Formats: sequence, C-alpha cells, structure tokens
Amino acid sequence: MCGITAIVAHSAVNLDLYESLSVLQHRGQDSAGIATCESGRLYMRKGNGLVRDVFYKKHMENLRGKMGIAHARYPTAGTSSSAEAQPLYVNSPYGIALAHNGNLTNAEQLKEELFQSELRHLNTDSDTEALLNIFAHELQLIAKPEFNHEDIFTAVSELHRRCRGGYAVVAMVVGKGILAIRDPNGIRPLVYGIRKTDLGTDYMIASESVALQAQGFELVRDVEPGEAIFISEACELFSQQCAENPKLSPCIFEYVYFARPDSIIDGISVYKSRLRMGQTLVQKIMREMPDHDIDVVIPIPDTSRSTALEVAYHLNVKYREGFIKNRYIGRTFIMPGQQERKKSVRQKLNPIELEFAGKNVLLVDDSIVRGTTSKQIVQMAREAGAKKVYMASAAPPVRYPNVYGIDMAAHAEFVAHDRTVEEITKVIGADWLVYQDLEDLIAAVQKGNPDIKAFDCSCFDGVYITQDIDNAYFERLSGKRNDAAKQAQNDVVAGQL
Repeated sequence: MCGITAIVAHSAVNLDLYESLSVLQHRGQDSAGIATCESGRLYMRKGNGLVRDVFYKKHMENLRGKMGIAHARYPTAGTSSSAEAQPLYVNSPYGIALAHNGNLTNAEQLKEELFQSELRHLNTDSDTEALLNIFAHELQLIAKPEFNHEDIFTAVSELHRRCRGGYAVVAMVVGKGILAIRDPNGIRPLVYGIRKTDLGTDYMIASESVALQAQGFELVRDVEPGEAIFISEACELFSQQCAENPKLSPCIFEYVYFARPDSIIDGISVYKSRLRMGQTLVQKIMREMPDHDIDVVIPIPDTSRSTALEVAYHLNVKYREGFIKNRYIGRTFIMPGQQERKKSVRQKLNPIELEFAGKNVLLVDDSIVRGTTSKQIVQMAREAGAKKVYMASAAPPVRYPNVYGIDMAAHAEFVAHDRTVEEITKVIGADWLVYQDLEDLIAAVQKGNPDIKAFDCSCFDGVYITQDIDNAYFERLSGKRNDAAKQAQNDVVAGQL
C-alpha cells in the first residue's frame, strides 16, 4: 500500500506536495519521493525513510515548478531498496515520471514482453517500473512532436488492455501536464479536487480525500474505474473513460484498516463505516455471548477506536483507552520479519495497568492477520492484571493473501490458515474470540454508498476479481512474502549500504 499525490497549480507546489505526502504517511513509511517540473526541466528528490527524513530545506528549494507528483511507499515484496523509491522516470517520449499505488498481477509477463519484444531494460524488481515502461512504450508508438492529450488517453487504453491488477497512478509528462489513472475495477482509491485562487483554479489528485482537505482543496469526486484524467501545465482538465468494461469494486480493507477515518473513499465516509462495523459486530457478540461478563471495552489503537466505541455503547459497558501508542513505530503487520515484528509490538504499545487490573476486558481490533500482535497484546493485558481477556475483530478471518497492493503474508503465515476460531483463540491466548461476519462487514461499508454493488474482499473470501490468480501465482508470491524471504532480501539491502 502506498500514498500518491499530484498537483498542478498557478504557484510553486513543492510545499503542498510535501505536506500532502505527510498526511498520507500512514500509507507507507519505507520511502518517499517528489518530482516537479519547471521550464521543461525535471527536479526530483527521493530516498528511504519517512517524509520528514527524506526532505530538508535544500531539497525543497531545488524542487522547482508549478506541477509535480509525490509518493510514500511501503514495499509489497518486503524489500527496502532505495532503487525502488518512487517516482520512477524514463526520458522518452517527452520525459515521464510516474508513481503508483497497487500491484500488477501479471507483472512477470509484462517484464518479459518489455525485454523480448520492446527491447526495454528494467533496472529494478518493481512492477511500477514495468507499468511506467508499458505506458511509455504505448505513448511512444503514437507520440508526435506536437503534444496531444488525446494520445495520452490512447496510450492509457492500451495500458489497461495489457495490465492486470489493482493500480492507482499519477504521472507527470515533463513540460506538458499531470495524468491520473485508476484501474478498471477501481480497487485502489484515487480522488481529485480543486482550489480557487486569485490566479485561477489549482488541481490536486491524491489517494485519499484527507490530503486534499489538508491543503485547502475541495473534493470534486473519485477518479472512476478505468478513467484517465489529464491536467495540462496551464491547468486545463481533460478526462476520458479508457477501459472497455469498467466496474467499481473497491478494496474493502481500505475501510477496515488502511485509510484514515477522516477520508471519504468512493462516496463512503471511512469513519462512519467503522462505526457501522461496531454496530454489526456487537450484534454478533450478543448472539454468541448473551450473558457476557465484560467490564470494559478497550481498542487496539488507532484504527479500531471508532468500532470499539460503538461496541461499548451498545453493550452498555465502559469504554476505556488501555494502551498508549508510540507513534514513531511503523505498522507492525507490514514489518519485514517475524523477529522484528515481535519486538516492535512491545515498543509500539504500553498498557495502562489500572484499566486492566481485576477486570474482564474485551479488546477490539480492526483485524487479525498473522496473530503475532494479538498474541502479545493479550499477554500484555494479562500481565497488567486482567482477569479475562476477550478479543473481537472488526473484520472476518484473513485467510488469503491480498494481491492488489497490500503486503499480507503467505498463506501458511496467517493465523487463520487451516484453523478454526477455537484454535485461533488458543494460539493468541485469549479466553474468547469473535470475528465479524463478511456479509455484515460488506453491509456496514456499502450502506455509505448503495450504488457500489461489489467490493474486493479477496483476503477474506479468496475471490479475486481479476480472475487471473492460480496456485502457481501464490507459490511465486509466497517466495517473496514469507518472512524468511523478506529477511534474506533485507540482509542483501543492508549489505549494500
């Protein structure tokens, strides 16, 4: 999962790009990058680390121009190589810088085609580089010295025809303008907005609406599945549907975990969807434990707070903050190795003992993936004096990898893999465990926009809407995503530093 943003304005965009990228920091803490353009020249700064660690005053001063794109990354294959920090760039045609959120499921096939048929060399393992070169190749076939935005849309149509998976893209054509692309299924989020100034209308594109709001832009709408939007350097907007059979099927895990609660994605308030998750979850709790002895509901910060509030309200028990979070530790389920993940949980959360001592505690989390975090949190609650520790997940059991841009584990590393709920309860050490039902999760999210008829729920039900996922794909994915592979990859990177 990554955060992307782009701006075309009537004044310098470097500071707006920096600040909007900081707002999207939750979507990726591995690397960050900004590319801008002025007078036909490209300026770029990128590197490993948080946004605040990559950009200093001297870098910001060098990022000149009134249009640019930016990217905050976490690696879907687990590596932390600065060579894969985005945006990526090719010099022909025109000069194109591109940043990408998502994952191409046919990346290996595309890389082979690029090398064998189109004679393009790729220097990284990133599917973003493949996507960039596909777009550059298709544009090269039709590009002319006199630039025409219609050629851009023709190239995007060919990109959709060749690429499969979930992807949201921002690209900058040097000296020409900014391009936004969303995959034909609308799996990954992308929105755009406007800001009225004395000089004219500025445009901004971002992964989440909260990035627009933070920079004073008004949300116009989501980029439609399969749609391309081109904004010229002169702030003229053009849009076109470039996919043959677009169908909106957004990733439901955005609402469960990834997106900020103050964002609106595809017309759905993330905050309100999480409140509704609490309402449906508490109904299941009451069905399975009608004579409960819960004394207090405690969220696992931060994502589950809205859900936990509703659970406590409808159970008519106290809601308390029982864990204090160290905000300088990254999201643990995307840590590169099991040992690092175990260590970081204790660094990230610290219990307030008086909220646990002598009480029957219901812990509410947004989801349970590997179970590593849940097991340690249950243990921490017991060490803080809890009599009983129950756990509730706002999401169903995660049993399948997400292949559209979220770095979830290989099958065997999911705690729910080949286990019943009772067995999972024993693994994490809880006294009782309840999961949200998938149909209730869908209903909680869909209520915000009934026009959405389907969601990508593949990590819960194993149904992949691109219909191109088989056992061979999972075997290749497992080779990249299992903890042993990630540790080996990071050892190689560390040896290069």
